[in-house]
Amino acid sequence: MNLPPILLIDPTQMQRIGGRLGSNPAGLYQDNAGCCYYVKTLDSAEHVRNELLAAALYQLAGAPTLSYYRTTEPDEIATLWLPLEKSHLSQFNAQERQQAQLWFGVHAWTANWDAAGFNGDNQGIYQGRILTLDMGGALAFRALGDPKGKAFGNEVNELDTLRGDEQNPHARSLFGDMTAAALAQAINIVLAIPPAQIRQVIAEQGGPPALAEKMLARQQDMARRLDQLVTSS
Repeated sequence: MNLPPILLIDPTQMQRIGGRLGSNPAGLYQDNAGCCYYVKTLDSAEHVRNELLAAALYQLAGAPTLSYYRTTEPDEIATLWLPLEKSHLSQFNAQERQQAQLWFGVHAWTANWDAAGFNGDNQGIYQGRILTLDMGGALAFRALGDPKGKAFGNEVNELDTLRGDEQNPHARSLFGDMTAAALAQAINIVLAIPPAQIRQVIAEQGGPPALAEKMLARQQDMARRLDQLVTSS
């Protein structure tokens, strides 16, 4: 699909063709060119910036995501609507689950507690590629908007919790059986990102220098954990 260059999405100039799919107020809108966008309202402009930052970091790591756009309202965020081939983890075959596991390190690095989705619906497939469909649970905020506070720190405890937390059953089901080799491969994707690019992307998205330093510290923590994984293997 050839998309026109867009700076801001204005839902008031589009036709609403569908309602919300998640916990946030949202709707599906279609513009005059036939392109559709899912527009959701978040708690604040800071929540919007947080989600855009998370998407930018995913893309920096090479992890496939939806295309994100700002809207004319500071507390809204939009994604290009795609006709997914599969939209629930229960539909994935073994090869697709393995492809989804490749991005486990990115989920852990960005503290995306909602990587698999509360209902197993945050991973989808479009044209054979695994996509993470929503970034609302990454970085500083939980999926429902509450701040994580100190739980989003310099240590990447998500390397353990995303694989073993009984309160996050879909993540546990998706990532819990990863082999040591698969974990190392997923972690190395994050370790390959140059620190200068991390700082640059965060600055471009309006993130504070403190966030860049935290993401670098989390990257270093993942390197330490990889050493421990290799030693114990």
